[in-house]
Amino acid sequence: MSQLLSGGLRGLRAYVLRRHEHRLLVSCLSGLYGCRWRRNVGSVTRPGDCCCNKLEGASFAVLVTSFCFTLVFLYFWGQAKNDYNDFDWFNFESLGFWFPWSMVLLVVTAVCFSYVSVLTLLAVCLLSEGQKLYLHWSHKVMMAVTLIFSVGAVIVLSSMWGDEWRTTLLSFQVTAPYLHVGGVLLMTVLAWPIAMHFFRINRRVLRGAIMVVYVIILSRLYMLPMGFYSPCIKDKSTLGRAPALIGHRGAPMLAPENTLMSFEKAVGTGSDGLETDVTVSYDGVPFLMHDDTLQRTTDVHRVFPNMSDLPAAVFTWAELERLNAGAWFLKHSPFGSAGSLGADERQRAGNQSVCSLQAFLQLAARTERLVIFDLYRPPAGHPYRHTWVQRTLEVINGSSIPSSQVLWLPSDFRAQVQEMDPDLQQTSGRRLPLEELQSNNIVRMNLHYTSLSAELVKDYAAANISTNLYVISQPWLYSLAWCSGVHSVTTNAPQLLSTMNAPLFLMSPEEYKLMWSLTDVFSLLLIIVIFIFHCWRERGHTSYTANRTTPESCMYSKFRTETGDIWSITSTSSLPEKTLNLATPQKSDICV
Repeated sequence: MSQLLSGGLRGLRAYVLRRHEHRLLVSCLSGLYGCRWRRNVGSVTRPGDCCCNKLEGASFAVLVTSFCFTLVFLYFWGQAKNDYNDFDWFNFESLGFWFPWSMVLLVVTAVCFSYVSVLTLLAVCLLSEGQKLYLHWSHKVMMAVTLIFSVGAVIVLSSMWGDEWRTTLLSFQVTAPYLHVGGVLLMTVLAWPIAMHFFRINRRVLRGAIMVVYVIILSRLYMLPMGFYSPCIKDKSTLGRAPALIGHRGAPMLAPENTLMSFEKAVGTGSDGLETDVTVSYDGVPFLMHDDTLQRTTDVHRVFPNMSDLPAAVFTWAELERLNAGAWFLKHSPFGSAGSLGADERQRAGNQSVCSLQAFLQLAARTERLVIFDLYRPPAGHPYRHTWVQRTLEVINGSSIPSSQVLWLPSDFRAQVQEMDPDLQQTSGRRLPLEELQSNNIVRMNLHYTSLSAELVKDYAAANISTNLYVISQPWLYSLAWCSGVHSVTTNAPQLLSTMNAPLFLMSPEEYKLMWSLTDVFSLLLIIVIFIFHCWRERGHTSYTANRTTPESCMYSKFRTETGDIWSITSTSSLPEKTLNLATPQKSDICV
């Protein structure tokens, strides 16, 4: 029984020490990575060898660099989704035609990242199988193109749209705990090929460099949560009310922006307020228009082909009423949502016209919604160039909306405006000292979401000043504003944010510490086991192969039994050299 047990243990040890060659798997990996599809073309790394030559090592380094840059840019552009419409609008202003450049860039980046990710995964699998790396030249070219694209895109967007990096930094406040888990998991998986090649390489300098780099990255990942802050790591009992929603130009994902249909959709989805942009026509009628010209949101090219490049404020109200302000929405689908409209809604959206401030205020008064708007000064030579504020106030006072429902944002002539209508809620779009805000009777701040800070919101609240952030359309940004105590947000997606019952990524400090500690401890233990196993395996394999009996070290002797001729084996190490000149055994002969 003890002999059977001992033999079983020796067999198990031999099985573990043996380097299994998954030839079909290696053939597929080598074919995809290096376009080597024939079997047995893979080159196995022997003890003491490096995983590749200098050229392939450089190619692998470039591959890893491409992977990292593409991953960074994909994350950057993915988190910038909140501002895709602004990006497309910026390109429209520069190029003169509308095109969803933001989605095209996202798709191209995702394809590039998928490509380099597959190549990186193939390389790691080949290294885990103990194979030498050989990357085909076509992959090297595409890898270089991907790297150039990623680096170039980062540089160009950083110079043109550098504020988006602040959005990326904000996103870490909600994604960092999960990025930490993902990074630790990745480094734990990489421990297998790293440990295997670490114990196979004889060059101490290279071994030391590999281990130092790996340990530094791993330790930084383990300690990363110590410098992490998020307002969403808090007890649920301390969570305040959800921020109120203000429809940005209505509900522009469901209807053409700045039209009555858009504002009605915003009211129907639960918005507490409505935001718009006001321009004064040539004959003194305030109307709703965001852009300087009418090209993007109307058919001015068709109706007034010789005036399409002129500012919107130089048109009279009678001319503006002739324009269609909804067909563009169905044609371009700026948010990719126009196709979800029913037949009746599409017909109604296509027939929308330019909306006047009077009609907008009447809708807000009827539905008891707050209103906030940007007021644009007419160009030089306009009849209302110097009286545009007074003209707008006249329309407000002439409507049925109470002044207390109007958040007055324009900073021009603020003192005179307060004298003319003291019931307006004075709102500031600039971060000013608290003393100056209080002296101007400011009761609400209207700031860009990149100014988000829980401490800032708390300081304003202590001075009885509420905070509104614009434009927040992504659930993760809304969750961050909710956890920071923001009072209201301006959004393009009221129909989406109104369905949220709780912030995303909300967890208590105890839950976060438990997740952090368990992740690090489990990873560390598993990495230690992997390194110990490979150390034992490589040392055991050396001694096992040195002492193992092979057919080349055996001699065959033939003796007769009752059942026939049997070949027996004797170790050649114990016999004189002259006894080794034996006949070659036949196929039926046995060698153990």
